[in-house]
This record gives sequence, C-alpha cells and structure tokens, in this order.
Amino acid sequence: MIPAQTIEQLIVRRARLRIGLLVGLAIGALLVLAGGISYTVLLRSQQSQIQRELAWGAEHGTIAGPPACSWIIRYDAGTLDTGVNPPPPGFPLRDAIDTVAATRTTETTEVHADGTVYHVRTQPRGDGVVQVVFDARFQLADRRHLLTAFLLAATVGVVAAILTGVVVGRRAVAPLADALCRQRRFVADASHELRTPIAQVHVRAQMLARRADRDGSDADRRDLDRLVGTTRRLGEIVDELLLSARLAAMPTDLPPSGPVDLTALAVDALSTEADRAEERQVALSLSTPDEPVQVSGVESALRRVVCELLANALAHTPPGGRVELTVRGDDHGRVAELVVEDTGDGFDPADTERLFDRFHRGAGAGDRNFGLGLALLREVVTCHRGTITAVGRPREGATFTVRLPTIQPDRMPEMDSTRGTREARIFGHALGNGPADRYVSRR
Repeated sequence: MIPAQTIEQLIVRRARLRIGLLVGLAIGALLVLAGGISYTVLLRSQQSQIQRELAWGAEHGTIAGPPACSWIIRYDAGTLDTGVNPPPPGFPLRDAIDTVAATRTTETTEVHADGTVYHVRTQPRGDGVVQVVFDARFQLADRRHLLTAFLLAATVGVVAAILTGVVVGRRAVAPLADALCRQRRFVADASHELRTPIAQVHVRAQMLARRADRDGSDADRRDLDRLVGTTRRLGEIVDELLLSARLAAMPTDLPPSGPVDLTALAVDALSTEADRAEERQVALSLSTPDEPVQVSGVESALRRVVCELLANALAHTPPGGRVELTVRGDDHGRVAELVVEDTGDGFDPADTERLFDRFHRGAGAGDRNFGLGLALLREVVTCHRGTITAVGRPREGATFTVRLPTIQPDRMPEMDSTRGTREARIFGHALGNGPADRYVSRR
C-alpha cells in the first residue's frame, strides 16, 4: 500500500521534472533551429563566394583569392599552361577541357580528393579554354569549427535550460503542493467534525433498537437493525477518511488488517439492498461456496467494495432485470473472486479502462454522479493487492470482477457461526419470503 503522502510527493516531483524537461526541450529546440539557420546561411554564403571566385578567375584570368587556394589553367592551340603555381595532383581535368573546347559551353564540377573538395569551372575564353580550380579546405574548416562551437553551446544551453526549468517548475508546482496539503487537511477536519454527530445518531439508534426488542414489533426491530447498520457504516467511512488523512501525514502508521470473510460481506450487502431491489423490481441472487472465503484486509473497506458494486449494479438495472452476486475461489485456492453481474444498461467496451478514472461519467450519469465511486473502489482493491476488471456491452449488462489473494487454510481462523447465521436470517427476512437458503445458492 502506497501512502497518500508518498503519492502526492510523486505527483509533485513528476510535475516538476516534466516542466523542467519541457522548458529544456523547448530551449534546446530553439537553439537547434538557430544553429541550423546559422549553418545554412554560412553554407550559402560560402557557395556564393566560391562561385564568384571561379567566375572572376575565368573572366579575368587572374586569381582573386589566396594563391594557395586557386589555380588557373589555360588551354590554347593545343598548348596547356598551368602557370607558376602547379595545380594539385589530378588536375587539370582534360575531359572537361576537351568537352568545352568542342562544345564551347561552360561546365562546373566538384572533385573530392585528399580530404577536401575542389570546385572546378571550365569555360571558353577567346579561342581557347580556361579551367579554374578552387580548394574549399578553409571553408570546410570554418564549417567544422562552427558545428563544434554550436554543439558545445547547445549542450551547455540545454543543461542550463533544464536546471532553470526545474527551478521554474518548483515554483510553478508549489501551488499544487499547497492545494494537496489543504485538501488533506480538509478531509481530516471534516471527518473529525462528522464523527461526533454520527456517533450520537448511532447511539440513539441502538437505544431505539433495544426498546424495540422489549415492546416493539418485528418490522420495527428490523428497520432499526438496518438503521444501526447504516450508521455503523457511516462511522466506518468517516473513520477511513480520517485514517487516510492521518496516513498521508504519517505514512508509517498503517491500518490494521485481519481475516475477512467475503461470503459474510456478500450476505450483508444483499440484506442491505433488498428493500431497494424490491422497490426497483430487480431480482437479487447470491452464489457462494460451502466453505468460507477468507482474505486479508480491512473489513470496512472491503465491505464498501461489495456494497458499492452492488449499488452500482442496481442503479443501472431497469425494472424486471437481474443482479447476481457470486463469491468463489479459484482451483488452487489462492485467489478469491467477487463477481457482480447485472442485466442493465451496460457500457461501451471502448470505455472499459476509463470507467475507473476519476471524474469519468458515462452516458446517462445523474446530476449527483461525480465519477468517483469506481475510482475509489479500484484504489481500495489495489491497496489489498488485488485487481478489479469490468466487462460489458451497451444494453447487455455489465460484469465487475474483483480478485483478491486468499488466506491459506492452515492460517485461516474459525468462522463466527453465530454471526453468519444471524446475517443469513436477516437477509432472508429482509426479502420477506422465508429462509435465506431460497436466495443463497451453495455450490
């Protein structure tokens, strides 16, 4: 079970890192864009300069740039003149000279040799041909220096941007951390303030139940028993909220857990919803194995899971429908399954994963449906090292399956038979049709 405070810290830390990375990537992208534009401008400038050098040399027969970078070769009346500065090996290009001499056209080419690039322009000049060779090694060196400087500056800039983004993210996320702290404090304060009035209602309901045992009717006693159970569950919910807030402040203060019988929880849940199901004209059924199905956990929290799933099924099942609650174990006895199946509205299979998201409201959700129930149930099941899944189709019903690890038989305590019998009796009377075995099938 991950403490709430730890989860909040993870959320805040991830938000800070995300903001830092986004700021760093944004600045890094701007640096890359600026560097790309600078490199493109330099490249085009060098290409233009080279073409001007070649055109000047071919036009005037002289070298406009440094002598070590350019060579002019003249071909006239079958005589080849390379001048006082001999060209590099492989030059002149005789094929280009012969082609231009025959066609009287201008030809340009590039030659890659000796780790550099030679730009060659061959064109007619008078009755002969002139060939200009330009060595671009200095331009290539300028490009390499520019790229090296840019990469170094970009690396330093991105690191500085990420650090700046982390600082900015810390300040930007500070209101979120404060809001989470205020929310946790509100839950603690509200839970604490609700404990007293709920406890008073519970005590008064118990007193009325005792009076009904002495001189009241069976119907009044059953109603008061349900009222006592409802107030008890309200108190448990408030205690869980208060405990959750306290755990967020003190993660090491873990809630107590013990063996919980899913069969007893299922019987109790159906007895609670029996009147509501009868009012909505929905048939309820329960299927359990002969032996108890024991899991380890917090009984009040698991009771909420069963009750909320059953209430959710009733809320989405029209009159004349059916809701089946099944408790079973797998073949190896290591996993317990709680299955709630209904013949109600169902849902789109594409929304299966979104059903358990906070504030997700499906089609037809009422005004008071805030989309928190299934999300909270998944948190409870996950904290008990279990899983909850949903399967359904529109207008074909839905099936929710909760899987929890069971307690091994050698460590399973004896079941309180008195409590189980009383709960089964209450369930049977709540439906108003005799013993519970007519509605609880044993497999």
